[in-house]
Amino acid sequence: MALPPAPSPDPSALALASTSAPTSAELLDFVRRTAADQELVDSLPLDPEGRTWVRLDGPGGSEAWLIGWPPGSGTGWHDHAESLGAFATARGTLTENALAVRLPASGWKTLELADGLDRSRRLSEGTGRAFGRHHVHEVLNESTDTHAVSVHAYYPPLPLIRRFSRTGVVLRLEQVERPEDWQ
Repeated sequence: MALPPAPSPDPSALALASTSAPTSAELLDFVRRTAADQELVDSLPLDPEGRTWVRLDGPGGSEAWLIGWPPGSGTGWHDHAESLGAFATARGTLTENALAVRLPASGWKTLELADGLDRSRRLSEGTGRAFGRHHVHEVLNESTDTHAVSVHAYYPPLPLIRRFSRTGVVLRLEQVERPEDWQ
């Protein structure tokens, strides 16, 4: 599903946007506008057992997804490698638990986290957030009875996702996924 780009009153700004990579603010604007598209959100098939998704055309060559979250579902701890991103909740409420630290890009399997790095936020319908490269988080639908739907965008398109397990202060690299693993 392709969404038209946001209209720009300044043609020179539009020309610049088409030749440069989208910023995290532009990705956030895109996911918020897309999350407000009720017809698109309603078109997503929802599965009571697992997450569902549809790939979207994001701005400036970014990768975007419309994702359905059944009650009690989540992503587990992960990052998006060198991609920056944004997501917005279109329906329901999502919880994001994140680490306020940039982890090394490679060369480790287990890290002990310092105190005070945990951040948690609830993103209700219409709320979004942007994040930078190497952002480590998990996203959860903690509702016991309501599906949530969200829109996500990443630039550059995801080269990989690193998945982690966490026990207390210990974060362990468990798996590296590449795009062919989720297509």
